[in-house]
Amino acid sequence: MNKTREQVSVLFMLFGILFCVCLIAANVLETKQMAFGPVTITGGLLVFPVSYIINDCVCEVWGFRRARLLIWVGFAMNFLFVVFGALADAIPGAPYWNNDAGFHAVFGLAPRVAAASFVAFLVGSFVNAYVMSRMKLSQRGRHFSVRAVLSTVLGETADSVVFFPLALSGVVPMESMPSLIVSQVALKTLYEVVALPLTVRVVAFTKRHEGEDTYDEGISYNIFNVRNIGG
Repeated sequence: MNKTREQVSVLFMLFGILFCVCLIAANVLETKQMAFGPVTITGGLLVFPVSYIINDCVCEVWGFRRARLLIWVGFAMNFLFVVFGALADAIPGAPYWNNDAGFHAVFGLAPRVAAASFVAFLVGSFVNAYVMSRMKLSQRGRHFSVRAVLSTVLGETADSVVFFPLALSGVVPMESMPSLIVSQVALKTLYEVVALPLTVRVVAFTKRHEGEDTYDEGISYNIFNVRNIGG
């Protein structure tokens, strides 16, 4: 099945809302450092991989063009959140306000880190969607689990390879970068694998409910062609 229509369904809209919420929540939760035995992670790791799972679901059901729209909408909403947070952080607090330090710790995202985060998100998300799309074509729709995991590995690797050097070079020693990147990719991929049974069921339900199972044959993979959402 491959319907061409310039509209989105309620279910797609709900995926989009959840996608944006996950991205924004990840920004806030990143300020919390957590330890699980010898492993230290940020709070953002709890929710950020969900955005890749949603990306997989959307690309599998509706195709790359809808995933492209979702990624750009998520980027725009996340950007607005960061801008409004930075504006509120910059405005002097009321005389009785005594929590400037705490508010700044959450919303005072350094411009360098913010820029690195935005670029890494776009690169990783589009790599994930592209790999999902091309593998579905080459496998003729079989082996969803394989392409879901592999696309996450490649997308998260691209995200981490872009983010950590841009955001932390000069702060974290360069010899420590590879282990930091590998550990982040490994943890996020493990998250995807653990959630995979649920992801498979969600995709199967969505295909049945929507009557959609898009194959991206002959489409443009131009990431800026957002107006074309057919498929």
